[in-house]
Amino acid sequence: MRILLIEDDISLCNALMIHLRSEGYETDVCHNGTDGLSYALQNTYDVIILDRMLPELDGLTLLSAIRRKNIFTPVIIATAMDSLQEKINGLDCGADDYITKPFDAQELLARIRALSRRPAVLNDSPLLSYGDLSFNPEKQELTVSNKTLSLSKKEAGLMEYLLKNKEQNLRRNLMLSYVWGADAEVEEGNLDNYIYFLRRRLRTLKSNVQIKTIHGVGYRLEEKSAETNACGEDA
Repeated sequence: MRILLIEDDISLCNALMIHLRSEGYETDVCHNGTDGLSYALQNTYDVIILDRMLPELDGLTLLSAIRRKNIFTPVIIATAMDSLQEKINGLDCGADDYITKPFDAQELLARIRALSRRPAVLNDSPLLSYGDLSFNPEKQELTVSNKTLSLSKKEAGLMEYLLKNKEQNLRRNLMLSYVWGADAEVEEGNLDNYIYFLRRRLRTLKSNVQIKTIHGVGYRLEEKSAETNACGEDA
């Protein structure tokens, strides 16, 4: 299970992170609303733990923003604002649970377990499509026409991220965070290696989609233009 913890109290955040990771939860952390929104939009989480009073962007504004993007990840609001009206406001904005500070970490863990037992929001089509590509994240299969290739776990994670953010210039650090985890000690060269692997897969499938290098930034998934040469993508 992957959790996003958005909390501006550094000591509390670190303590909760230790508890979460000790339970085997992969945990990303950030300390302001702007970064929290970026993480929530760019990555896939099973639960988000969200403080109300955050720098730069408050918790309810952040929550409303991700719900408008049709992101239905369960959200637990964790805050010292304990009035009935504040709880109502939080739940009405799209929160699934509300826990008031101070709280015991074991109670938070129990609430996470309870949310994880709820059935996920049904999606009629798990497939991601772009150009002539069709990708099944569950089966980790990439298809063009009637030809299908199975991807490795890292290849599948990277392809999923590219397809979810097609035609956008994607920063290398966010791509690394999505596929390997925010705190993973991984060299940037690993990203380049897996981009090479995916480009080779696309060539094998004879796809009209390419992964373009955006120098100084990262990569971009786009369809080949009529002027694209036979190589198809940048090195």
